[in-house]
Amino acid sequence: MIPMIETKRLKLRGHEARDFPDSAAMWADPEVVRYIGTPSNRQQAWSRFLVYLGHWSAMGFGYWAVEEKITGRFIGEIGFSDFKRELMPPLEGIPEVGWVLVPDAQGKGYATEGVLAALEWSASHFGSRKISCLIDAKNAPSVRVAERCGFQQSHSARYLEKNTEVYFKDLLGKSHDHSESHDE
Repeated sequence: MIPMIETKRLKLRGHEARDFPDSAAMWADPEVVRYIGTPSNRQQAWSRFLVYLGHWSAMGFGYWAVEEKITGRFIGEIGFSDFKRELMPPLEGIPEVGWVLVPDAQGKGYATEGVLAALEWSASHFGSRKISCLIDAKNAPSVRVAERCGFQQSHSARYLEKNTEVYFKDLLGKSHDHSESHDE
């Protein structure tokens, strides 16, 4: 069962089939993915949609659909993943938080509000584990969201032939020393 989280302005809930057209349109928008990759076609968006659902079943965590409470409309996705990314040093065993919003929902504080709520949920579900996030250094809005949510930049890594910044947050509030083991 995928938990539902409510904030003042948002509802984070499990994806439903009715969300797919909006999710696919969001992932096909070049503006949305400019720091993430390339626009997704419907088949790629469907695969991502199913991965999000499968994460909950296999890992006990995953992505939520983000619904704007006042309108009831789908505005994005926020959640946790373990994508088994090929990074050095590896992030094996460290959940990765991510967020993506439709363009007209950006710049309103929704990402910070949703990520903070997701992190609060994770604190009681991940115990003392660290959380990571990967952000393109040119993506200033996402860097600000990460910093507002307590993430600290750790190091640069190469992923999919692009430079990306790796951030960590300790759920117990301890500062992160990257030389520590990731296997906590």
